[in-house]
Amino acid sequence: MRAPLRLGLVGAGRWGRIYLRTLARRSDLVLAAVASSNSETAALLPDGCTLYPQWPDLLDHPGLDGVIVATPPRTHIAIARRAVERGLAVLVEKPLCLDPAEARSFRDDVQAKQGLVMVDHIHLYSPAFATLRGLLPDLGRLKRISGRAGNHGPYRSDASVLWDWGPHDVAMALALMGAPPDQVSARVAEQRSVGGGVGQTVTLDMRFGPVLADFVFSTLIDKTRWLQVEGEGGESIYDDLAADKVRHRGQKIAIAADLPLDCVLSAFARRIYDQDHNLDDLNLAVAVVEILSAVASR
Repeated sequence: MRAPLRLGLVGAGRWGRIYLRTLARRSDLVLAAVASSNSETAALLPDGCTLYPQWPDLLDHPGLDGVIVATPPRTHIAIARRAVERGLAVLVEKPLCLDPAEARSFRDDVQAKQGLVMVDHIHLYSPAFATLRGLLPDLGRLKRISGRAGNHGPYRSDASVLWDWGPHDVAMALALMGAPPDQVSARVAEQRSVGGGVGQTVTLDMRFGPVLADFVFSTLIDKTRWLQVEGEGGESIYDDLAADKVRHRGQKIAIAADLPLDCVLSAFARRIYDQDHNLDDLNLAVAVVEILSAVASR
């Protein structure tokens, strides 16, 4: 039987705390160290877990097998690069970063050092999305991909809704099509000041040859997350908030009950055990950054 992997976590904000709760349920993964400057973090940690106020100190914690990076996107590369230099496997939150040149440089460094890096485009690991992908051959020639995602917030003054909600749908579209788009465009459909930040509704269109992928992302709507794939033989829908998460040609499809973040962590663990340095996941993450950066700057 394999020994549990020892992981470090950098960042204990909203998503970092979800990692804390998820890891607490796992017997195959041990949270050995956390880096956080938040005074409330210490009370959340399991017995035996060391708290570091500064993330560089966590990277020197003895016996770590990997590090999870759950900090703001602008800090991802600096932390992940240092972790790779220390020979640690890295699971980094989406988006990989906000600068395509930085993303490509990091990817090249990981390849040169034979590093192991995963990016948590969490829907790619969802059993529901995996089921949808498996149904694609039954749809025949694809015609269109559509998606809607958003909620009331987060409201930021320094980042577009594209960077908050767009990475997931762009990643799913790339995974479904298996190639980058030929054309990409976006526009702000609505924008107003909300809660000290900016609320937006943004449309994003991508062309994959004859296939149109059109998405709407908004921080001005009730919580929504669905993606629909249309083919000549019908349509399949992945609705992350529905009781029946996948419907194919109008019929509900049974899916595994595993939670997506558990699936992500299991995939990360397998790659560490197998020393799997495949770059496919990182290449996709770089493509996501390139696409969003191209339209966010217009």
